[in-house]
Amino acid sequence: GRESRTRITVIDNKGLVLADSNENPETMDNHRKRPEISEAYDGGVGISLRHSDTLNEDLLYVAVPLLKAGQIVEDEKGKPRGQIIVRMSVPLDAIDETIATIRGRIVLSSVVVVILAGIITLIVSRNVSKPLELMTENAKRFAKGDFSSRMAATQSASASLEVATLGSAMDRMAGLLDEKIRAIETHRNQLETVFASMVESVIAIDLDEKVISMNNAAAELLGRNRKDVQGKMLQEVVRNIQLQEHIETNLATQESIEDEIVHISDDGERFLQTSIVTLHDFNNKSVGVLVVLNDVTHIRRLEKIRQDFVANVSHELRTPITSIRGYVETLIDGAIDSREDALHFLQVVLKQSNRLNAIIDDLLSLSRIEQEARNSEIYLEQGPLCMVLDSAVETCLLEAKQKNLEIELNCPESVSLAMNSTLLEQAIVNLLVNAIKYSEQEGKIIVYAEQTNSPTPSINIRVKDSGIGIAKEHLPRLFERFYRSDKARSREFGGTGLGLAIVKHIIQAHRGSVKVESEEGVGTEIILT
Repeated sequence: GRESRTRITVIDNKGLVLADSNENPETMDNHRKRPEISEAYDGGVGISLRHSDTLNEDLLYVAVPLLKAGQIVEDEKGKPRGQIIVRMSVPLDAIDETIATIRGRIVLSSVVVVILAGIITLIVSRNVSKPLELMTENAKRFAKGDFSSRMAATQSASASLEVATLGSAMDRMAGLLDEKIRAIETHRNQLETVFASMVESVIAIDLDEKVISMNNAAAELLGRNRKDVQGKMLQEVVRNIQLQEHIETNLATQESIEDEIVHISDDGERFLQTSIVTLHDFNNKSVGVLVVLNDVTHIRRLEKIRQDFVANVSHELRTPITSIRGYVETLIDGAIDSREDALHFLQVVLKQSNRLNAIIDDLLSLSRIEQEARNSEIYLEQGPLCMVLDSAVETCLLEAKQKNLEIELNCPESVSLAMNSTLLEQAIVNLLVNAIKYSEQEGKIIVYAEQTNSPTPSINIRVKDSGIGIAKEHLPRLFERFYRSDKARSREFGGTGLGLAIVKHIIQAHRGSVKVESEEGVGTEIILT
């Protein structure tokens, strides 16, 4: 009892103290009426909490009956009654100390458990949060279009299965996105290349009639900058009522429209073959209009030239044929009986036949030059230019003297070029013949050659007269076949109408160009470069 700070008391069935661990039993009172003793006599466990007069402190008493072997006494109720009672008591401060010790241990254990739980939680949370943070960073890079990093490679071996699964799923998603974006970019670049290299002008317009984009051909056609027109209203970019009406019709009905419109630009009238179709999104919903403009101005001009050529050649051939036919019919009708009239008519027929033959010869010559130039069959040989010019002047000298015209030739001896001397002489002769025809009596014709180095090395041959001149509106078409600036006067001077066309093709065969400068009443200068 002393080792455990517990007071042990042994009491008989009469309440007398037989032994006590702390006090002398002979000096102790009878314990028969003590509450815990009474309960123990009743066969139970007696418990009492009270103040001890002996020890002068609060104690907790517990009494139990101690039954001797073979000695059992039952009361009137049949309950066993022990003959000896053993009572144990401890001070409350010892209990408090025990409780405090237990509480301290509990608190310490709780603190240790909390710390361990915190450490474990931190480790677990780091294993969860660190991969999630890395996933967040990777997701931000994915959002910016950088798919170079992968989440599975950044995860530790201790990462949870859920996190690892999520990372693998995001890696697969990133791979698919990267593949799709690359495919879209490749497709877009291909479309941009096709769009930019198209000869046709293409303009994309949204539902508000604002320009989405246009290709280089459209920007050049309209005289605009591709980047500057994006987002602007179509009316700001191109002013054309027909085009505007067609676009409004397509937006309202979504029907394709094809038409030819006339657009007025700084270069004059342009004929535009227009095709307007609806733009659709991935849901097949209308999102705008695609306008395709094909500049057919050159084709229309060629058609006009062809029509004029057919009309002119028909007229040029019909005139001598009609004249020959008329005079032959007159001879058949009786004029042949008059020798004087017959000779006159036959001279006219001969003249018209010669004119018809000259036209045919010039057409054949022009066709031959075109074909040989196209097939690179015209042989060019390096030689002095002055010999060719001198020969051409000699050819036309007699005709010039008949009109008292002076032909002045200025050509440095050092000038030479790769040429076909026969064709080049023919071109110079044609120019001199025209100059003689359209020059006044006692005029002057100047032929001179010069070599220049600006902007590129070249040789210029100039034929200048002081004749009647040509109006400015005729200059662009002067080298067309059978084109005549003054038809009445041209027929007065004769000619086939093919001379300048032959000159143009001969010079083009020499990789050159022809330009004409003229003023009415002053004269004409033709420059062969």
